[in-house]
Amino acid sequence: MKLHKSIKDPELYHYFNAKKEKLWMYRHKYYDGLGKRKEKKKSGFKTEKAAMTALLEVKAATLRGEHKQVEQDQMTVGQWLDIWYQAHKNDWKITSRRQREMAIRLQMKPLLGHYKLQKLDRTTYKKEFLNVLEKKYKPSTVTLLHTLFKIAINAAVDDEMLGRNRFTKITLSSSDEKQDKIENYFTPIELVTFLDAAKLHENITNYSYFLTLAYTGLRRGEALGLHWNDIDFKKKTITVKRTRDNLNTRSPKTKNSYRTILIDDVLVNQLKSYRKWCMEKKLSYGEKTAGESYVFLSYDSGEPASCSSIMYSMKRVIGLAELPDVTLHGLRHTHATILLNRGSNVKVIADRLGNSPKMIYDIYGHVLEELESETVNSFNQGLEEIGANTGAK
Repeated sequence: MKLHKSIKDPELYHYFNAKKEKLWMYRHKYYDGLGKRKEKKKSGFKTEKAAMTALLEVKAATLRGEHKQVEQDQMTVGQWLDIWYQAHKNDWKITSRRQREMAIRLQMKPLLGHYKLQKLDRTTYKKEFLNVLEKKYKPSTVTLLHTLFKIAINAAVDDEMLGRNRFTKITLSSSDEKQDKIENYFTPIELVTFLDAAKLHENITNYSYFLTLAYTGLRRGEALGLHWNDIDFKKKTITVKRTRDNLNTRSPKTKNSYRTILIDDVLVNQLKSYRKWCMEKKLSYGEKTAGESYVFLSYDSGEPASCSSIMYSMKRVIGLAELPDVTLHGLRHTHATILLNRGSNVKVIADRLGNSPKMIYDIYGHVLEELESETVNSFNQGLEEIGANTGAK
């Protein structure tokens, strides 16, 4: 193929394809970050102007030192997701690794994998990814997948594959995760009904576990990870040092998750009673209950309890008591909302839950707004009760 140099730029050419059509291309020579001579070329432009525009963009990028963006401009989103996962999977906890692998395989690559990484824009992302997800999944799931994709794109920015993350300020159409979470809780009356039904119909392990979540606000994995020496019956405290699920035991979710919280006599007495049952259960298998033993044991086998069996137990109780479909994590939200409605300090609640005050405001914002309205009304009522006649003149 014979190339004909343009008079506008020595790196710009035109040529004729097999159909005798006149097309344009560029061939830009530059030095990479290691001083190695390289060439970037692209053909198939229908006009000289289009080829010139693309050439100027490449020249500007190489001058800015964006060599990776120039060299990898044909990389697809799917290719980058594979690179990102393989490079970082050993840095993630096993649950995060599994979550991200499934998100890449089941949602991200099928919907976005064929797009060029550098060409994917906000409109396409929202139309072909978020809008599709919102038709299939609940808001919290869409928020999670959006967050994971942004993490992957941030990694591409860090690796100099992209200049910036275009997807950071996108607003989701559906209700966000915070609103979804706050609806997942019992009222105080519903909680009492739930615990009474669990005490009546479920075994001592399941009831003790539910009571612990409701009275402490622990995450479900934090409760499953408790050892007996994490409970101080004299000081009436529980210390969170680890989390456990059906896969493994590992460190807590965040630095704030390491904490020691106070518990009341209701929970202390139940855990004392439950510890006696655990000791008897272990002895029936010829074993002793040590300080390092897990607190919550399977009622049948005496092995550490599984989250799945407790989840099924909760569904049974909710069905029997005809209560709203609240999850195990909803008992944590229940604990928080009851404390907020009782006027507890946000910082104290955050410390108790292993969160930051900002997260409390973010997650339970509308509860706090309702409390503020009640406070204003209480102030007005206080003045009216003593006969105040203030207001517009």
